[in-house]
Amino acid sequence: MKNVVITGSTRGIGFSMAREFLKEGCNVTLSGRSASMPEANLRELSAFEGKYVYIQCNVQEKESLKRLWDASLERWGSVNIWINNAGQNAPHIYSWETGETYTENVIKTNITGMIYGSQIAASGMIKQGHGAIYSMEGLGSNNMIQIKTILYGTTKCALTYFMKGLAAELDGTGVIAGRLSPGMMLTDFITKTPDGERSEVISDEKFRKIFNILADRPETVAKYFVPKILANTRNNVQIAWLTNRKAAWRFISSGFRKDRLI
Repeated sequence: MKNVVITGSTRGIGFSMAREFLKEGCNVTLSGRSASMPEANLRELSAFEGKYVYIQCNVQEKESLKRLWDASLERWGSVNIWINNAGQNAPHIYSWETGETYTENVIKTNITGMIYGSQIAASGMIKQGHGAIYSMEGLGSNNMIQIKTILYGTTKCALTYFMKGLAAELDGTGVIAGRLSPGMMLTDFITKTPDGERSEVISDEKFRKIFNILADRPETVAKYFVPKILANTRNNVQIAWLTNRKAAWRFISSGFRKDRLI
C-alpha cells in the first residue's frame, strides 16, 4: 500500500489520478487552493472514507507545501509518491500582451511551485530512505513552439530540464524522480481562460480538428498512469500516454473515430 500526495488535485488529471490511486488501495492526500474540496468531489470519493485527506495548499508558497508534506507524513506515516501536478495557464494571447499578474502566476505555479514541491519531497524522502517524485509535463516539454502559449510552454520546458537534473542528483539516494507526459486532455486548461471564461481556442476550427484526433479525457489518462507509477522503480523515467506511434495511428484512423470531445 502506497501513500500518495498530489498537488492541484481537485479537478482534471489530478483528481482523476487521486481516484485511481484510491481504487488501487493507496492512501491519498489531495490538495488545492480552496479551503475544502468541492461537494461533487466528496460525493465521488464517498466510498473511500478514511483513505484520503484534503489539505489546502498554495504551491507558490514553500511554507504551504511544507505543511502539505508534514500533514501527509503525520497522517500516513510516510510518503511514497509525490506528484507535482498543480498548473496554471495564461490567456491565449501573444506573450507581450500578457499582463504581469498572469505572467507571474504561470511562472510561480508551474516552475517555482514545482521546484519547491520537489525540494521538500526530496529532502523528506531522503530522510526516510525511499520515495518517488513525479512532475506533469505539457506543451513545451518537447521544445515544440505554439504561438500564444509560449509562456506556458516555457515553464514546461523548464520543468523537464529540472526533473532530469533532479533525477541525476538523486541517483544512489534511494529516491527516484520522473515525468508524466499526458498529451492533450479535455480539461479547464483547454475549455476555459484563467478567469473561468470560455476559451477562444476551442472556437478555432483547426485546433478543434487536431484536438479531437489527439485528445483524451483525464480519467482515461489517469487509468494508464497510475498502474505505471505504482510499478515503476526506475529513476529518470518518462511515463508517456500519447506516444508518437499512438499519435500517428490516430491521424491515420481519424476518419473512423466518432468520439469527438469538443
